Parts: sequence; structure tokens; C-alpha cells
Amino acid sequence: MTSVSESTRDSAAESPTVRNNVLLAIIVGAFVGGTVNILWVCIQEGGDIPLYIAAGLLGRHAAIHGGTGTWILGMVLHFFIACIWATVYYVASRKLPFLTEYPLIGGVNFGVWVELFMKLVVLPHSGLHATEPIALQDLALKVLLFGLPVAYSVRYFARARATRQVVQS
Repeated sequence: MTSVSESTRDSAAESPTVRNNVLLAIIVGAFVGGTVNILWVCIQEGGDIPLYIAAGLLGRHAAIHGGTGTWILGMVLHFFIACIWATVYYVASRKLPFLTEYPLIGGVNFGVWVELFMKLVVLPHSGLHATEPIALQDLALKVLLFGLPVAYSVRYFARARATRQVVQS
């Protein structure tokens, strides 16, 4: 038999406003991961990084001659891409529940895959046609700054519902 406190706790944990809010999980994960990521890169490489992000869409000329509008476009694109990646993690977590059960492992793997995909597929096919070597530091930073925030956001806000069996004594 389930006690009142257990049933209250379980219903609060499965409440749509707390745990199963898909949009909140994606937005929070993308915002936190995207913000920390862009701040770190801007600190390391300079504040014109959003110009290079926009140049991926507009071409090399935008990185050199872009102004405030191009910088803002780069920031919008950065967070749009972060939302896409957070959505990918959420959708994967519905098919692979261990991603929400073990967010540390899921976030580490996710961060590595995001970095590899961005470096090996997105950058070479962007307007910059850039190719960069894959560095262990870049993989570690993508894991810490993006993969883990997204994984823990999905775990907290949109944990997959587990079928709960109540043992009667």
C-alpha cells in the first residue's frame, strides 16, 4: 500500500509543470549550454565569434565586414543550433531511456557527438568551408559546457515516465 506522502511525492514528480515539460527542458538546456559555450569561446577567441557563426550562413565576407546586425544574427543562429541539439537529445532520450537515467554518461557522449558532427559535417559544409583538427580539449569543453547542461536539463524537466509497480504487502 502506498502512503499519502509517497503518492504526493510521485504525483509532484510526474506533474506536467515540473518534470514533463518538454519545451522547458529543451529551452533551458539550450540556453544554459549555449550561453556557457558562447561565453567560453568569446573569452578564448574574442567577441567577434558570432560574426563567424553568421559567416557560416552568409559566407566569409560577413566575418570580415559584418556589423551589429551580423553579430546579432550569429547569436540567434548559435542559440537556434543549440535548441536543435537539445531537441535531438530529448528525442533520443525518449527512445533510449538510459539517457535520462544516467545523464552524466549521456551528456558526455552527447557532447562528444555534437563536437564531432559540428567539426566534421557542419563546418566543412558551411559558408566558411572550414576544416579544423579535432582536439581533445575541444571535445572536453563541448562535453562540460554543452553536453552535460542539456542532459541534466532533460533529466530534470522531462524525465521519461517509468511504469511504476506498487508492491502490496
